[in-house]
Amino acid sequence: MLSWNEIRVDDERATRLLTEYFESRAADFPPELGTYRTTFPVAADFVKPRGVFLVVSEAGEDLGCGGIRRIDSTDDGVRYEVKHLYLRPAARGRGLGRGMLARLEDRARGLGADELVLDTNASLTAAAGLYRSSGFEDIPAYNDNPNATNWYLKRLDRTEAVGF
Repeated sequence: MLSWNEIRVDDERATRLLTEYFESRAADFPPELGTYRTTFPVAADFVKPRGVFLVVSEAGEDLGCGGIRRIDSTDDGVRYEVKHLYLRPAARGRGLGRGMLARLEDRARGLGADELVLDTNASLTAAAGLYRSSGFEDIPAYNDNPNATNWYLKRLDRTEAVGF
Protein backbone atom coordinates (compact mmCIF):
# COMPACT_ATOMS: atom_id res chain seq x y z
CA MET A 1 0.00 0.00 0.00
CA LEU A 2 1.25 3.47 -0.89
CA SER A 3 1.88 6.08 1.78
CA TRP A 4 2.42 9.78 1.19
CA ASN A 5 4.29 11.34 4.11
CA GLU A 6 5.32 14.88 4.92
CA ILE A 7 8.92 14.86 6.11
CA ARG A 8 11.63 17.42 6.60
CA VAL A 9 13.66 18.07 3.48
CA ASP A 10 16.83 17.58 5.53
CA ASP A 11 15.68 14.15 6.80
CA GLU A 12 18.04 11.37 5.68
CA ARG A 13 15.29 9.80 3.52
CA ALA A 14 14.76 13.06 1.66
CA THR A 15 18.50 13.63 1.34
CA ARG A 16 18.95 10.17 -0.16
CA LEU A 17 16.20 10.72 -2.75
CA LEU A 18 17.40 14.23 -3.59
CA THR A 19 20.98 13.01 -4.00
CA GLU A 20 19.77 10.36 -6.47
CA TYR A 21 17.74 12.97 -8.30
CA PHE A 22 20.64 15.42 -8.60
CA GLU A 23 23.06 12.69 -9.67
CA SER A 24 20.66 11.48 -12.38
CA ARG A 25 20.10 15.03 -13.64
CA ALA A 26 23.85 15.68 -13.76
CA ALA A 27 24.44 12.45 -15.69
CA ASP A 28 21.69 13.18 -18.25
CA PHE A 29 22.02 16.96 -18.48
CA PRO A 30 22.27 18.18 -22.08
CA PRO A 31 25.95 19.00 -22.66
CA GLU A 32 25.10 22.02 -24.80
CA LEU A 33 23.67 23.64 -21.65
CA GLY A 34 26.89 23.25 -19.69
CA THR A 35 27.17 21.57 -16.32
CA TYR A 36 24.18 20.77 -14.13
CA ARG A 37 24.24 22.85 -10.95
CA THR A 38 23.11 21.08 -7.81
CA THR A 39 21.40 23.16 -5.16
CA PHE A 40 20.07 21.31 -2.13
CA PRO A 41 16.88 22.88 -0.78
CA VAL A 42 16.83 25.10 2.30
CA ALA A 43 15.04 23.14 5.02
CA ALA A 44 13.10 26.13 6.37
CA ASP A 45 11.50 26.69 2.95
CA PHE A 46 9.73 23.32 3.13
CA VAL A 47 8.15 23.60 6.58
CA LYS A 48 4.54 24.78 7.01
CA PRO A 49 3.37 27.43 6.37
CA ARG A 50 6.24 28.18 3.97
CA GLY A 51 6.14 24.80 2.29
CA VAL A 52 5.89 21.02 2.44
CA PHE A 53 8.05 18.11 1.35
CA LEU A 54 6.48 14.72 0.56
CA VAL A 55 7.89 11.23 0.14
CA VAL A 56 5.86 8.42 -1.43
CA SER A 57 6.65 4.94 -0.11
CA GLU A 58 5.44 1.40 -0.57
CA ALA A 59 6.22 -1.59 1.65
CA GLY A 60 8.85 0.44 3.50
CA GLU A 61 10.66 1.54 0.32
CA ASP A 62 10.83 5.21 -0.64
CA LEU A 63 9.79 5.61 -4.27
CA GLY A 64 9.96 9.35 -4.82
CA CYS A 65 9.60 12.86 -3.50
CA GLY A 66 8.52 16.39 -4.22
CA GLY A 67 7.93 19.65 -2.46
CA ILE A 68 6.36 23.07 -2.60
CA ARG A 69 7.66 26.33 -1.22
CA ARG A 70 6.24 29.82 -1.06
CA ILE A 71 7.95 32.35 -3.26
CA ASP A 72 7.24 36.00 -4.01
CA SER A 73 3.57 36.72 -4.48
CA THR A 74 2.30 38.49 -7.57
CA ASP A 75 -0.59 40.79 -8.40
CA ASP A 76 -2.55 37.57 -9.02
CA GLY A 77 -2.05 36.30 -5.47
CA VAL A 78 0.01 33.95 -3.34
CA ARG A 79 2.53 31.91 -5.35
CA TYR A 80 4.07 28.56 -4.43
CA GLU A 81 6.68 26.70 -6.43
CA VAL A 82 6.88 22.95 -7.09
CA LYS A 83 10.41 21.67 -6.52
CA HIS A 84 12.30 18.40 -6.87
CA LEU A 85 9.53 16.12 -8.12
CA TYR A 86 11.44 12.86 -8.54
CA LEU A 87 10.56 9.19 -8.87
CA ARG A 88 13.05 6.38 -8.77
CA PRO A 89 13.23 4.68 -12.20
CA ALA A 90 11.52 1.48 -10.98
CA ALA A 91 8.55 3.54 -9.73
CA ARG A 92 7.89 5.37 -12.99
CA GLY A 93 4.92 4.63 -15.21
CA ARG A 94 2.54 3.94 -12.32
CA GLY A 95 0.92 7.37 -12.08
CA LEU A 96 2.91 8.31 -8.98
CA GLY A 97 4.20 11.53 -10.55
CA ARG A 98 0.62 12.64 -11.20
CA GLY A 99 -0.33 11.56 -7.68
CA MET A 100 2.56 13.51 -6.17
CA LEU A 101 1.73 16.61 -8.19
CA ALA A 102 -1.95 16.41 -7.18
CA ARG A 103 -1.02 16.10 -3.50
CA LEU A 104 1.38 19.03 -3.74
CA GLU A 105 -1.32 21.13 -5.42
CA ASP A 106 -3.76 20.19 -2.68
CA ARG A 107 -1.32 21.18 0.04
CA ALA A 108 -0.56 24.45 -1.75
CA ARG A 109 -4.29 25.25 -1.79
CA GLY A 110 -4.43 24.45 1.91
CA LEU A 111 -1.59 26.90 2.54
CA GLY A 112 -3.45 29.64 0.67
CA ALA A 113 -1.80 29.44 -2.76
CA ASP A 114 -3.54 31.09 -5.69
CA GLU A 115 -1.05 29.75 -8.20
CA LEU A 116 1.70 27.20 -8.61
CA VAL A 117 4.78 27.64 -10.75
CA LEU A 118 7.63 25.34 -11.63
CA ASP A 119 10.66 25.19 -13.84
CA THR A 120 12.09 22.24 -15.71
CA ASN A 121 14.42 21.35 -18.54
CA ALA A 122 13.23 20.57 -22.06
CA SER A 123 15.15 17.27 -21.91
CA LEU A 124 12.60 16.01 -19.36
CA THR A 125 9.86 15.36 -21.90
CA ALA A 126 7.78 13.10 -19.63
CA ALA A 127 7.77 15.79 -16.94
CA ALA A 128 6.65 18.44 -19.43
CA GLY A 129 3.84 16.14 -20.57
CA LEU A 130 2.73 15.60 -16.97
CA TYR A 131 2.72 19.32 -16.21
CA ARG A 132 0.80 20.28 -19.35
CA SER A 133 -1.76 17.50 -18.93
CA SER A 134 -2.23 18.64 -15.31
CA GLY A 135 -3.22 22.14 -16.34
CA PHE A 136 0.12 23.96 -16.26
CA GLU A 137 0.75 26.51 -19.00
CA ASP A 138 4.01 27.80 -20.45
CA ILE A 139 5.09 31.18 -19.07
CA PRO A 140 8.18 33.39 -19.37
CA ALA A 141 11.01 32.68 -16.94
CA TYR A 142 10.18 33.72 -13.38
CA ASN A 143 13.62 32.83 -11.99
CA ASP A 144 17.22 32.52 -13.10
CA ASN A 145 17.66 28.76 -12.55
CA PRO A 146 20.61 27.86 -14.81
CA ASN A 147 19.29 24.28 -15.22
CA ALA A 148 15.86 25.37 -16.50
CA THR A 149 14.72 25.92 -20.05
CA ASN A 150 10.94 25.87 -19.47
CA TRP A 151 8.68 27.55 -16.92
CA TYR A 152 5.05 26.74 -16.11
CA LEU A 153 2.12 28.20 -14.17
CA LYS A 154 -1.17 26.83 -12.92
CA ARG A 155 -3.81 29.02 -11.33
CA LEU A 156 -5.49 27.23 -8.45
CA ASP A 157 -9.13 27.16 -7.51
CA ARG A 158 -9.23 26.48 -3.79
CA THR A 159 -12.65 24.87 -4.11
CA GLU A 160 -11.04 22.01 -6.06
CA ALA A 161 -9.06 20.68 -3.08
CA VAL A 162 -9.02 16.90 -3.07
CA GLY A 163 -8.05 16.54 0.59
CA PHE A 164 -5.49 13.73 0.44
